[in-house]
Amino acid sequence: MAMNPSSIFGFRYSCYILLVLSAFSSISLLYWSHCSAPCYSDDQTIVPKPKQAINLLSFPSAWNHLSFPSTTTSKHLKIALFVKKWPHRSHAGGLERHALTLHLALAKRGHELHIFTTSSPNSPFPTYPISNLYFHLTKPTAGGYLDQALVWKQFQAQNSSGKPFDLSAGTGFAYEAIHTDIIQEILREPGEPQAFALTERVTKVVDEVKFFQSYSHHVATSDHVGDVLKRIYMIPEERVHIILNGIDEEIFRPDFAKGKEFKLKFGIPESKPLVLGMAGRLVKDKGHPLMFEALKQIFAENSRFQQSVIVLVAGDGPWSARYKNLGSNLLVLGPLEQAQLARFYNAIDVFVNPTLRAQGLDHTLLEAILSGTPVIATRLASITGSVIVSPDMGYTFSPMVASLKEALYRVWKDGRGVLERKGQVARERGLKLFTATKMAAAYERLFLCISNGGEAGNDYCRYQLPFHLN
Repeated sequence: MAMNPSSIFGFRYSCYILLVLSAFSSISLLYWSHCSAPCYSDDQTIVPKPKQAINLLSFPSAWNHLSFPSTTTSKHLKIALFVKKWPHRSHAGGLERHALTLHLALAKRGHELHIFTTSSPNSPFPTYPISNLYFHLTKPTAGGYLDQALVWKQFQAQNSSGKPFDLSAGTGFAYEAIHTDIIQEILREPGEPQAFALTERVTKVVDEVKFFQSYSHHVATSDHVGDVLKRIYMIPEERVHIILNGIDEEIFRPDFAKGKEFKLKFGIPESKPLVLGMAGRLVKDKGHPLMFEALKQIFAENSRFQQSVIVLVAGDGPWSARYKNLGSNLLVLGPLEQAQLARFYNAIDVFVNPTLRAQGLDHTLLEAILSGTPVIATRLASITGSVIVSPDMGYTFSPMVASLKEALYRVWKDGRGVLERKGQVARERGLKLFTATKMAAAYERLFLCISNGGEAGNDYCRYQLPFHLN
């Protein structure tokens, strides 16, 4: 979200600006700036040695690899978050779900959270039994966005009452959309109108490359986004920090009994040797035309595959009705609330994410992994760089029908035994890197480090070795 620059940079309190950059709902990038003056670090990237304290701001890998205290800190921050829409039941994108998971976890760790978001005219706003979590609601604009003038007044009022904010947060990111546009152009059917967004998108990225240089610290939510910041946006490595997305490990975990209940509820016979699952918005850029065509071709050419496989689709969108036309072994369940979604992952043998978006860490992939379910996903840098880093964890495919069909046939031939072993390997790695606890502890440490000046001598910015990368 863009605020009045003169208001932001004229702000005199010891405050930091945190913006959540997102071209899509499931990729986010965070960048930081001190409100009064930049605090560039002259430290070079450090190659850690045993029994040595390092400057965390120079750590080149994801902070999730490090171990931070699970107990709450004695210093609590006052944090403001600006988000267009707050998650409500099953209707939430990846960015909103990321905001929910991270900020609820930070509130539970004792920090004071103020959420500035839009109210919904059609449903009551969710409530949480957390005394240090506050919501400030405004009516959305005609376009569905935050009313910046009203929100800024709310922010100023809260900032002048009691303790001023230590950190603030908002949204926006463009580069990843270019890769997505290229993929969709390659897959464009003859006669389908050509999109002309690339030129406009490139211009926006150029503007971002220039603008991002003025910020002292950038936080990427995947290894790939970190690499983009360093190589494409040309941000010095010591100013780029990687903290991988995480999800609630208490909700998304293996539970055979709940998976069985889910199958009974939707009439899925135990006799079927393989259950495939998809979840999310059923739209074009999530790869559903690709998945639809792959399944259509496989069902037409291999009756054994069709008879032995059940496909469950959790979500809604334009491709919902088309999937229903593929036959009785494909069930469209509609959008599921979080508790039902957790049961869904335990009911399937493998999770398929055919996204065409060159995005960050898609929450559905992490939810499946924490549930002990192996995944099939598009071979994009964000996915192969952080999530499916080995064939022992799952399967990848190029965003082409032939490649996706090949991956689906491999899964079918491997069977449940192989899939269960892959799911166990995936979950072991997920517990080390992708939990909400890991993510929140890393963000908390970064927030404390930067809010205390970000100097190498700052205790919050130092990490005592030895440590072991996961």
